[in-house]
Amino acid sequence: MFSPATAADVKGSPYVLFSSLANLIRYRGLVQSLVARELKARYRGSVLGFFWSFINPLLLLSIYSFVFTVILPNQNKVAQPYALFMFCGILPWTWFSSSLLESSNVLISGGNLIKKVLFPAEVLPIVSVLANMVHYLLGLLILAAFMIGFQHYPDVASLPWFPVVIAVQLVFTLGLSFALSALTVHFRDVRDLLTNLLTLWFFATPIIYPYFT
Repeated sequence: MFSPATAADVKGSPYVLFSSLANLIRYRGLVQSLVARELKARYRGSVLGFFWSFINPLLLLSIYSFVFTVILPNQNKVAQPYALFMFCGILPWTWFSSSLLESSNVLISGGNLIKKVLFPAEVLPIVSVLANMVHYLLGLLILAAFMIGFQHYPDVASLPWFPVVIAVQLVFTLGLSFALSALTVHFRDVRDLLTNLLTLWFFATPIIYPYFT
């Protein structure tokens, strides 16, 4: 996915890595413009437009809250209010899963652009991840409103760690996105397998239920 390396470059692989990172910094203006274009194009032609960034997490929260409070009620009293607990897990998971699904196909969908001009292919997965991160950050406003409504506030001492957690998830998601986008070019089955794997991953992690009992 990155620029082909010569034999000398392969021996000095750390140099290749830092050179690629330097190129990404050089393309920061391109990344910013592509992220803005992606955000505008996502809801182009819709009546509510960018408000879907707020409505989608609310609808998702409503569905899961109904299922796991009415149909399959959660009995764990530690994870209360349950809607708020669930929303804290759904927001970062939606960012993560949407980024991987979009990135897995981004090099194929942008193939014409990559072939016709001197275009840095590694930028495309970054755009997908950052665009979904913007929706995640907007969803945090809904989360803040829920916290105020439920009068359930975070520990002030832990708030400085929140940017660190976001940075860790960003780096982790970018790493997987690079790998999946490159694999999908050679193996088109990756996207279908990824869809099922993410569904399994969702129910195998403490998103629907608390880690502790």
